[in-house]
Order: sequence, then C-alpha cells, then structure tokens
Amino acid sequence: MVALDNAGHSQGRPVIASGSWQPDILDPVVEATDLRVSLSRNGRRFEVLRGVDLRIRRGEILGLVGESGSGKSVLSLAMLGLLPLTSAPELTGRLRVTGTDMLAGDAEARRVNRRDHLGAVFQDPMTSLNPTMRVGRQVIEAAGGLDEAVRLLDLVGVPDARKRMSSFPHELSGGLRQRVMIAMAVAGNPDLVIADEPTTALDVTVQAQVLALLRGLRDELGCSVLMITHDLGVAAQVADRVAVMYAGRLAELGPTESVLTEPAHPYTAGLLRSRLSLTTDRTAPLVTVPGTPPLPTEVPVGCAYASRCPSVMDTCRTELPELEPLDTVPEAGLANPAAEPAHLRACFADLATVHLLASDPHSASGPEPHAAEPQFPTGGTEPVHAAQTLHGLREGDGVCATGMGAGSTAATGAGSTGADASAGAGAAVGVRRVEKVFRVKVGRSFAARGRLAALRRVSLEIAEGESVALVGESGSGKSTLLRVIAGLERADGGEVSLGPGSRPQMVFQDAGASLTPWLTVGALLDERLRQEKLTRAQRRERVLASLAAVGLPDEVAGVRAGELSGGQRQRVALARATVVPPELLLCDEPTSALDVSLAASVLNLIRELRATLGMAVLFVTHDLSVARIVADRIAVMYLGKIVEVGAAEELIAAPRHPYTQALVGAVPGFGAAPVAARGEPASPLSPPTGCEFHPRCPIAIEACAQPELEVPLELPPPRQPADPSRDLHRVACIRAGRAS
Repeated sequence: MVALDNAGHSQGRPVIASGSWQPDILDPVVEATDLRVSLSRNGRRFEVLRGVDLRIRRGEILGLVGESGSGKSVLSLAMLGLLPLTSAPELTGRLRVTGTDMLAGDAEARRVNRRDHLGAVFQDPMTSLNPTMRVGRQVIEAAGGLDEAVRLLDLVGVPDARKRMSSFPHELSGGLRQRVMIAMAVAGNPDLVIADEPTTALDVTVQAQVLALLRGLRDELGCSVLMITHDLGVAAQVADRVAVMYAGRLAELGPTESVLTEPAHPYTAGLLRSRLSLTTDRTAPLVTVPGTPPLPTEVPVGCAYASRCPSVMDTCRTELPELEPLDTVPEAGLANPAAEPAHLRACFADLATVHLLASDPHSASGPEPHAAEPQFPTGGTEPVHAAQTLHGLREGDGVCATGMGAGSTAATGAGSTGADASAGAGAAVGVRRVEKVFRVKVGRSFAARGRLAALRRVSLEIAEGESVALVGESGSGKSTLLRVIAGLERADGGEVSLGPGSRPQMVFQDAGASLTPWLTVGALLDERLRQEKLTRAQRRERVLASLAAVGLPDEVAGVRAGELSGGQRQRVALARATVVPPELLLCDEPTSALDVSLAASVLNLIRELRATLGMAVLFVTHDLSVARIVADRIAVMYLGKIVEVGAAEELIAAPRHPYTQALVGAVPGFGAAPVAARGEPASPLSPPTGCEFHPRCPIAIEACAQPELEVPLELPPPRQPADPSRDLHRVACIRAGRAS
C-alpha cells in the first residue's frame, strides 16, 4: 500500500511522473470503434458522438481535453453505461470496457462490470455524496467493511481517517470531499477510474494534491485513469497520452509531450495559445480561439472546425478528415509492429503550418475572427468595438453616469503595475479594519452556534481606475469581502467607504443563476436604465450599444438567458453591470467555470471595459495566472486576513509569504510538477493561535504559534507619486524572505 501525506505525495516511493509508467498497449481496458451516440431533446434527435475511435491502455492515464459541448462527458457516461434514459440514447458502433460489451451486452452484465471493474469521480463531490449520511458509512458501502474503508481513506491521504468517518460531507473541505470520492472510486481495485473534471472546482493547492494523488494511485494499483479536463496544464501533469476532442470526434491523439509541444491539429494549437500561464504577456490582448463550437444540431458537412480554423482549405468544408497517424512507425520500443502509431490527427492541413500556429500568437485568428455566435447571426454587420460604443454612451447623448465626471482617471492597461499609473487619484473604495462574523450551526444540536470569523480586521484601498485581484483558497474570505463592499452583507466592525458617486456592480461566477430566467436580455438591461431619465428609444439604443460593447449582436436582446451559452451569459452579466458605467466593478470568479478560450475572451473584455470606462475592478479568483493578467496589484487572503499585497508582476515573481509561495508553486504547467501546500486549511471556526498559516508553513518556528503574536499588514495608499525608494510590497510574516 502506498502511503500519502496530506499534500498527496507518496512516502517511501516516488510519485510516477507523466510518461514514466509503461502501460500494456496490447491489453486495452477500453476499445471504442466508430462509436456514435445520439440523444433526443424536445422531440429532436441529434448526434453527440460522431464516430469515436479510441483505446485506453491498461495502466495508463489518458487525458481527454476539449471545450464544453465537445462530447467528453457523454463519452465517459457511455463507458460507464450511465447515459440518461430521459434522453433516449441510441448507440452504434462498438464499445468494450474491461471486456464487457457496453452496447450489446445485457443490463445486468453492464451493472456487474460497473460495480466490479469501474470507478468514477465527478466534478462536484457534493452532488455525488449523500448529504444525510456520514462519509464513513458511504465509504463502507463501497469498500465492504470498516477496516477497508479506513485503509482507503488513509490511502487517499485523509488525515485522521478513523475520526473523519463520523463527519457529514458538508463538514469536510472541498479537497477532503474529493478525496472521499476517490477512495470510493478505487474501492475494489477497479481496472478503470473515470475522473470527470475532478479538479475544476478546487483551489490550486488542493488541485495539486488531487493530481499527485491520482498519479500515486495509478502507481500503486496499476489501474487506468481517464482524466477529463479542459485545462491542458492539468493534463500535462498527469497524463501519459492526451486525446483532444471537438464536436463529438477526436481531433488529435498522442503522447502528452508530443501533443503539447508539437500539436498536429489547429484546434489543439488554438487551445495551447489560449491557455494562461505565469509567463503570459500582460501587455497584449489574450489570444482566443475565434468563434464557438457548432451546436450538435447544426454540425456542418466536412470538418466541424473549418469555420474557426486559420488553415482552412476548400477540402475541409466538404470532406470529413479521419484520424490518421502522422507516420506509420509504431511507438519506439514496441515488439509488435502492428501496434498503433504514437501520434494521430484528423486534419488536412500541412503539419508545418500547424506547428507555426502553435508558436506564433499573431497567426491565431481564423477566417472569420469577428464571427458572431452561430445561433444569433448578425446579418453581416460587424460588432462595434467596445471602446467606441462606450465612448458614445458617455458622450453621445449627454447622459453621464453618476460619479463619472471629467476628473475620472482611466486605467493604463493590462500591464500597469501601480505607482505612477494614476498619480494623485482618489480611492474608489476604502476598507478599514473590517470584520464579519457569521453564526453557524455546530454539531447535531440545533441550538449550538459557532462563531465563524470570515473577515478579521481587513484593510484595503483601491484607487480610481485601479484593478486589484483577491486570491486565496476557498474559505479565505474573498467573496465575503466583495459582498460587504457591494452592500450585500453588513460588516460587524470597521468601515467601508466608497468614492464620490460610486455605484458598485457585481458579476458572479454563475452568470446563469444571477440572470432573471423569465426576462429577456433586453428587459434585464432596460431595468437598470429606468432611473436614468431616458426615453424608451434612448434606453433601447443604450441596451443595444451595451450588448455590442461586449461582443453580442442585437438579436440577443430578444432572448432569455437560458437560451445562451455559458460564455454568452457571462457577457450579458458584464453588459448589465456596465450599461450604467460603475465606478467599481466587483467580479467573483467570473471565468473559473469557462473553457480556456472563453475565459481569455472574458478577461480581454473586462480589461477593455475598464480602460474605456475608467472604472476600478476588484477581481476574486483562485487562479494566479488570471490574477496576474487582470490586476495591477494582487492581495493574498488566508483565513479572513490579507497576508501579502503587492504589484502583480512582482508578487508572482518574488512572493514573500510562505502561503503565497505555496500558491505560486501549485500552479500546473508544462514544466516541473506543481508543489502542493502541506495539509488542509484550518477551520475558520477554530483558527490556530498566532500566525494562522503556521501549521502548514515549512519555515515556521515556535514564535509563529504564540497566542500573543500579531503581525499586522499595514497597507500604504495604493497609488502615490512615483517614489523608487518606497516599497509598496507588504507581507504579514515574521519569517518573510527566508528560504522554505
């Protein structure tokens, strides 16, 4: 049995790095041949999988990547035999999973195969765990006994496993809940574990732990893993091979290093260009994949990627490319000459041209770089540039938003880092020693209430036109601070002051849940204009101009939010927040649930709106690569306190607090494996004495745990006249700067 510490690292045995495991190529656990799946919705049948050919080898980790709607989850559900019966699924082709025919086999055989040979880990463990049952009972049901359940929880790195058996799912952190799900998935030593976006909703530190855990379990158990993700960095950390999926078909398949360093399909190259890293150029617009994937009901003849492809040819629009090898040479070291080739792709484009696309960001645009969403054609009219549109909103009709006077200072751009960008500017918001305490139920008694200190003497100032990112793990108080500033929560202590005429507007993570479902988009935006003393025609003009500013055509005004894609809904949320230009835009994880290209387009939009309107931005995220792009400064929060703040580029390049160092080290990439922070965050119901991070800190000393220890973070005014001798980087740590 492999022992794992709290960070997910193996003790006594090295964690297998991507590519070092040698899977059995001739004994696949999954064989799919010309697999097609069609579903029925609202009386209309459409094909979701359109001829998938795939083999998953015994003992390998296969990363399956692609945008939302590409068919990844449908493929995994077909392997599990769990396609929803309400959609009347019809399957053709061939699909064998661990030797069982999942198409022609009877229901009992599929059920037995699922029970004995398969395991599954889904994105949100709270939807998979029974909230009314203690986790121990649920693990025992999967493991078959108490001792085996404890062993499995120990195996996946749950600290004090026997004690945790008595906890309910809501009493565990997100990372611990996901570990419980993995323990249940590997009960019975399955041949195949299907992990569907298991790290998407997790913080970067917990993500690193889960990825290390999956690698370690593969090493210990020898099981295969299908790792579904939209993050190529995650795939790079765990996968032996990567399969890229688009519009229900495989676009590319090959060894991880080969696919990520020398992509053979323009779509793969586009995804790689769109992905953010800690070295992405902050001064230029982010590269995106133009257009959107086709709807399953409207897949074109020929290559489905043709309308977005910068290398499109006439053949691409009329013929469907098959998945073929780049060469006919089998993988090196294989004794069987009939074994499958190493790298395959479904594309007619010249390979050298595709390699150029991957290396040259300026070649990113496709044949229709400004094409609208397919279900809302613009009739040939190009969308109005956001800067031009919003300039017209503020000056064209003589109506100026409250607080946006002539003295307002616009942001200087994405690469601005602070001191001289808006010298002498006032504050858009000032937070002084703010406290917020929630009374929460503790234990099984309805009368027992605990004191959860979500914010503990937080101070922060944001200048007019400045962008600040709040980063930290879940439960650190980031969203609570946003809600206090927005007036959605009342502070229990301290002071929040807004600039003259400031009207904060908030953009939430789940745009769909924040948009009234029975109102059209036009009505949603029109509501915010009712107090502006405009005529009906003027309001209509402002609504359409705001939609144009976020890249949406006029037709969107007449539809409801439920008819839009996730990216479109987030754009509508931004249009609603800025139709009356605010002094301060509050963004709570607006890109965390989006695909990489959609996320890049939303970040471009926020930067453009900020520069045009001169508004300040407070942006909550757990992704440091996003924070570095969108912010002038970054403030790092841990257990209700800001522990470090500084210019974005400087803080990422030279973090001083051990917690910030852990966050930076846990970011997945294509180079070295991420280093996860030790342990789990302490409960805000009973934070540690002294420095709250000391139980997890690699350089903590005895003084760090002393109850009387108080390390305040005194924040200077964020934008003062340039003074090279003045250090604006602040850290709350008595050990700051010492090597970890």
